[in-house]
Amino acid sequence: MEGLTISIWILGILIFVGLAFDFMNGFHDGANSISTIVATGVLSPKQAVLFAAFFNFAALWVFQLKVAATIGKGTVDPAFVDYYVIFGALCGALAWNIITWYYGIPSSSSHALIGGLVGATLVKSGSFAPLVWSGFGKTLLFIVISPFVGFLMGGLLMVAVAWLFRHRTPGQVGRWFNYAQLFASGAYSLAHGGNDAQKTIGIIWLLLISAGAATTDVETLPDWVIYSCYFAIAWGTYLGGWRIVKTMGTRITKLNSVSGSCASMGGALSLGMATLGGIPVSTTHTITGAIAGAGAAHNMKRVRWDISVNLAIAWVLTIPASALIAAAFWWLGTKIL
Repeated sequence: MEGLTISIWILGILIFVGLAFDFMNGFHDGANSISTIVATGVLSPKQAVLFAAFFNFAALWVFQLKVAATIGKGTVDPAFVDYYVIFGALCGALAWNIITWYYGIPSSSSHALIGGLVGATLVKSGSFAPLVWSGFGKTLLFIVISPFVGFLMGGLLMVAVAWLFRHRTPGQVGRWFNYAQLFASGAYSLAHGGNDAQKTIGIIWLLLISAGAATTDVETLPDWVIYSCYFAIAWGTYLGGWRIVKTMGTRITKLNSVSGSCASMGGALSLGMATLGGIPVSTTHTITGAIAGAGAAHNMKRVRWDISVNLAIAWVLTIPASALIAAAFWWLGTKIL
């Protein structure tokens, strides 16, 4: 490749690390999209991960690359980014994902990546000048907004279903929602793939820009980047993260086919709107809010609010923790790359 500002082998290694993060994103966050259908017994775990992986990849043909554009040039100024920054960002995010996966904490892979990018960029520049506050501020704002919108959507859908099916027996409603839950979970997996795969597309795009292999025009982004990122997240989802399924599907609130459908569809609607708007929200935050909202609409006492508070604390820690780890990896990268 002509015109590269870094060696081809370093570029290849960093792209591999980016795809490894994308794979871990699917492995870590895939539980969000299948937790409801596994918890309610609509599909077996094996069937559920194959179902979710298919829709993760199918998002490739549904959503435009607006989230990738926000990550690629709307979080930090690309002029401050070099391959050391990308190395630090990816390794910091990947390390935080592994830590939280090991302990079964459904933290946000999205915020880990953004925190890693911000941390590595700031330690390189020594100031806050590289931050694009219009994009980064929007990400911070949606740490609060996305679970609230998910909660609202999940709760409102539960209320609407209760009113629409008030003359039906529980058995009739349950049978119908066994099928509805498949639709809702498919929609959520589609939205999850559309939002989360684009975050890795954005970071690899930023790497290619810094290496002189791409321009800031998203239309010039190579197709192989897009396809490989969608494949990596789908493959990660297929292999699954069962520690987190337990937390999402059973510990926050007890789900049935109706509440599971409402939670999945509430998360899908929230996430789909954010993706269309180019906002890199946390799929974890969104579905957690939707699960809690569906449970609260049925019975406030059924929601384990203590679990929800613990999850919220982990969410708040994700950006600063991944930023600190990324700063350390940035320093390491300057010594070994």
